[in-house]
Amino acid sequence: MKIISVAEFYEDKNMPLPDTISREIGHFNVFDVAEVLAIHKRTATMPYNRRAFYKINLIIGRNRAEYADKVIDIEKSALIFSTPKIPYNWIPQDSAQAGNFCIFTEEFMTPSKTGLILEDLPIFKSGGYPVFEVTAEEKDEILTIFKKMIKEMSSNYAYKYDLLRNYIIELIHYGQKLQPTTALYPTHNAGSRVSSLFVELLERQFPIESTRQQLQLRTPKDYADRLAIHVNHLNKVLKEQTGRTTTDLISSRITQEAKILLRQTSWTISEIGYCLGFEEVAHFSNFFRKQTSLSPIAFRA
Repeated sequence: MKIISVAEFYEDKNMPLPDTISREIGHFNVFDVAEVLAIHKRTATMPYNRRAFYKINLIIGRNRAEYADKVIDIEKSALIFSTPKIPYNWIPQDSAQAGNFCIFTEEFMTPSKTGLILEDLPIFKSGGYPVFEVTAEEKDEILTIFKKMIKEMSSNYAYKYDLLRNYIIELIHYGQKLQPTTALYPTHNAGSRVSSLFVELLERQFPIESTRQQLQLRTPKDYADRLAIHVNHLNKVLKEQTGRTTTDLISSRITQEAKILLRQTSWTISEIGYCLGFEEVAHFSNFFRKQTSLSPIAFRA
């Protein structure tokens, strides 16, 4: 699973990269959904990935938001909060899409500038429901905040970024006030969703095609972190869905790849072990023998 950078966000949308991005100040921008789609000239569907920035989105139209353990359907209008730590997939359900959204980096909203720690805010915590259905009246109120953002972005006011931070905070508080009563709940089997996303992450690491390639995810915790769920929950779900533990599923797939590399390449045992996440060849040999009752050398013979 890749992490989409700010630069890649603009590239994907066929938009020029602004010159307002810096490590010290951070980055902020606000968009009109219809205008972005007109430039984009293709579906607004986004793959299941993490983003290296925060995003607050007022979406008007039928959509589906897919997270690791929940799928949320939106029928009319919703306010959505996205954090760099939680991957998600976005699927429009019709062509009539409107609204506004803003993106900002952590550097733009540091505690020294805002007095807030974003990760500590309920709206950005993992395990919650960051999608809130809004009424027509609430939609208009939120649109007003976005209009202020758009107007301020084109101003020459010396403290405009301070004002924009205040507008972000206003949106955050708006969402947190909605949280207790109007959070949307999952409409699909959460266990099945987690299981399928785990398998997708596992399979994305293969095939190994170069001795310079190495598995990025090796342990159950690695996968749980990518899915933004607790490792115990992941293991429980996979046990219920497949009858096997997380470790067993990972080990089985690594063993399958090891057999392919041993039979179909001339790579050394050490190189194969390294690619599969084993720093020491002895660790790889012990793992392979435990899985197959044969040493890598004996299997290759």
